Amino acid sequence: TFPMPGYNVQVLDEVGEICKPGETGNIVIRLPLPPSCLPTLWNDDERFKQSYLSQYPGYYLTGDEGIKDEDGYIFVMGRTDDVINVAGHRLSTGEMEELIAGHPAVAECAVTGIDDELRGQVPVGFVVLKDGIEISQDQMQEELIEIIRREIGAVAYFRQSGIVKRLPKTRSGKILRKTIRRLAIETEVLVPPTIDDPKILDEIREVMQERGIGRYATS
Repeated sequence: TFPMPGYNVQVLDEVGEICKPGETGNIVIRLPLPPSCLPTLWNDDERFKQSYLSQYPGYYLTGDEGIKDEDGYIFVMGRTDDVINVAGHRLSTGEMEELIAGHPAVAECAVTGIDDELRGQVPVGFVVLKDGIEISQDQMQEELIEIIRREIGAVAYFRQSGIVKRLPKTRSGKILRKTIRRLAIETEVLVPPTIDDPKILDEIREVMQERGIGRYATS
């Protein structure tokens, strides 16, 4: 999309420098903010300043990651908490999900980052198959690895996936990606009060055990 008149939208790197066209960074709006923007948080000006104005002085932090092309168009890749750091490379799990969703056998998917001793984080994918599709766990994993390697590169270090019956969601339909991540790295996981069906967590956990994902990996 192209910014509306009055909005000076930039994409900045971690040190506050403007990213080159096509480089992923933090989407910000240069101050002063135009009319209709959120001026503060109710009864909490300090929190507003810390959350949105402190990281990049002179800019409002949107909380989105994306790129700006040579023509000035902004492409939102996802929320900053959907970005993982793989061996120093900041990668969008949202971009990986888009690629995986393009697989003809995939009905829906989720990608999350799990802890890795050597690389900090590595992505793991979970997919729900379309009705009537039959494919083995290993074959699906091989095909997804090839897709991510071809489109993003080996730097993504996408090595594991699991076919699940369904994904954990809130009652409003939002996928609980953070909960999936916690299942992979934590022994005890609190059940989110907004989850549609808590039994899904046991289903996900079983697939993680079967596939050796996260804390279930065998040395």
